[in-house]
Amino acid sequence: MLNSILIRDHERGLRFRDGNFVRLLGPGRYRTWRPLRDRIEVHSTLQSRFNHELLDVLVQNAELRAALTVVELSDHQRALLWKDDRLAEILGPGRHAFWRTPYELTVEIFDVDAFGLEHPRVESILAHPAAPRFLQGIDVDAHEEGLLFRDGRLVRRVPHGRYVYWKGAGRVTFKAIDLREQQLDVAGQEIMTRDKVTLRVNLLVAYRVVDTTLAVTAVSDHAQTLYREAQLALRAAVGTRLLDALLADKEAVGGEVLQALTRRAGEFGVEVRSVGLRDIILPGEMKSILNRVIEAEKEAQANLIRRREETAAARSQANTAKLLAENPTLARMKELETLAEILAGAKTTFVLGAGDLTGQVRSLVGDAVTAKE
Repeated sequence: MLNSILIRDHERGLRFRDGNFVRLLGPGRYRTWRPLRDRIEVHSTLQSRFNHELLDVLVQNAELRAALTVVELSDHQRALLWKDDRLAEILGPGRHAFWRTPYELTVEIFDVDAFGLEHPRVESILAHPAAPRFLQGIDVDAHEEGLLFRDGRLVRRVPHGRYVYWKGAGRVTFKAIDLREQQLDVAGQEIMTRDKVTLRVNLLVAYRVVDTTLAVTAVSDHAQTLYREAQLALRAAVGTRLLDALLADKEAVGGEVLQALTRRAGEFGVEVRSVGLRDIILPGEMKSILNRVIEAEKEAQANLIRRREETAAARSQANTAKLLAENPTLARMKELETLAEILAGAKTTFVLGAGDLTGQVRSLVGDAVTAKE
């Protein structure tokens, strides 16, 4: 039986005889006899990847191998296949074969032990559908510093930017640390003062990470550790003070907590910028007692001020009387000022003659009052 097979320009043929590969066939028309013994497989080169169950045997043929780009990758290697300058595939370990025509193929091979992928077209690589299988992208913001661990060991510290690493090179973990100043609100813990008064204190702590390595490796959670240390420092500072002293000088308590936190936080890479007591909340009955005490204190202060003012006024009047008694002219002027104030606004004309001016004015005023009555 005679069969005719046409191989077109974009195709290649594989001739097998008795199950064994014989040769590679280019474009053209071919005849086969006794198809049970003679068989031709036709493959399109438009599908660049050449897949075949006998690939490991076929690539041993020099003619076929010359028509293919064969990529051999070990377990620690990966490759990028570019087709006409476009990323076509990301290749893992194994043997891969691609037709050399009709596209221009370029293969880049990488060693994953080098860990990082630095490439001028990294964004195009990450956009490929197969990228998540082979690559891991890490973005570090401008206010962060990144720590990269490989098999539990710190590999490097990275500033802000984008970084790409090969998967399959060990257990890779990444942690980003915020370098901005942050606020820690230590809220509502109950503390007993030295005079046995139980109160609630809210503390506000401002801090920033200055050593990212220590912040991650020295403690499991630097923020939680700082919170716990702030609680202990606050409890120690308040427990040694009387309530009155605490209320009178809250800044001293904040300073003591700041000193204790600064020393401890430095051990895990944190700088404490400031500490402040935001609220001191007293029990209800203690509030009533303090309000009565404050009311009594203010009343006593008001009485003291009132008595002080009365004493000052009496002393001023005594000094004035003494001065007038010692200076008759000044006394006469004072009388005239007093008369001027009394007669202010009166629409009356007085004609005064010679003699005692004060007596005449008194007489006139008395007559005017009698006439009015």
